[in-house]
Amino acid sequence: MGSTPPPPFDVVPQPDGNAALTLHTTTNGQGTAAKMPLTSRILRGLWRIFTLNAKITTGCCIVGFFILLAIFGPLLTRYDPNALTTDILLPPSGQHWLGTTQAGQDVFSQIMIGTRYSIVWGLITGCMVAILYITIGLAAGYFGGIVDEILSLITNIFLVIPGLPLALIIAAYVPYKGPLTVAIAITLTGWPGHARIIRAQTLTIRQRDFVEAANASGLSSWRIIFSEVFPNMIAIVAAGFVGTALAAILAAAGLEFLGLGDIRSVSWGSMFYWAQNNSALIQGAWWWFAPPGICIALLAAGLTFINLGLDEVADPRLRNEGKRFRLRRKQVENIKNKQATR
Repeated sequence: MGSTPPPPFDVVPQPDGNAALTLHTTTNGQGTAAKMPLTSRILRGLWRIFTLNAKITTGCCIVGFFILLAIFGPLLTRYDPNALTTDILLPPSGQHWLGTTQAGQDVFSQIMIGTRYSIVWGLITGCMVAILYITIGLAAGYFGGIVDEILSLITNIFLVIPGLPLALIIAAYVPYKGPLTVAIAITLTGWPGHARIIRAQTLTIRQRDFVEAANASGLSSWRIIFSEVFPNMIAIVAAGFVGTALAAILAAAGLEFLGLGDIRSVSWGSMFYWAQNNSALIQGAWWWFAPPGICIALLAAGLTFINLGLDEVADPRLRNEGKRFRLRRKQVENIKNKQATR
């Protein structure tokens, strides 16, 4: 048994003998929940999650860098990313920090503008999916009965619809070509799996004493859901949001690379499309396609770190495996040190 985590978390026994980490809740003498405001609890829980795991901290630093780049990056550009010039396929230099394209466009300016485009649409899609699976999962798990049966049926239907083929079909046949098409496709197919997880957690949490006390005090069902149940699954919700945002960014870049997105816009995917169309690899213009590739890889790595860290926070078995791995590694290092000193 490990030490008890500091507030705002509780260790809750699970049927399999493990423990689940949840936000701390207290009750007053009359049995009603007496906690800080919902916004403060969520922010405090997110801050605790951020500092609780090294993977989450690393991932947040990487993603935070790209968010700052999306906000302030365009202020660093000296050229219009769409401006055509006679500086054709110039390598990186003091004048053009990341070189130019075959049309004389500045690659650095395109990276700065493309970062904002890709991240904004990734976050918008993540929010759309999160709102959908949170609402459906919480409603199905809390109300139960016919509501649960109907929502579970809808979830199972959408669960078998493949996301990428649907995105390809929508992007190919919808007249509008743009990130909204990708966002709609991912929103329609990205919520069912997360909704089932939220439903399962809600079924467990709704049996706890503080939820029954809030129900007995006369609070409305939706208030109980979002003020009592929802704060106890922040890690699971955040993990779903991060995974969806990553899928949206990668899917948008992939569709634009295939020419199924808005290739007239400046984004990482459209940079790949034009670089491939103009044989940048054959011409040795590595500065045209390498920067967007590195940005996508770094952002994907940052979001993956956050996702893995959130999984460890939400699942105590992963935390225990990590502790055992670090202990074994320390023991091996101690043995090697002893052998080296002999």
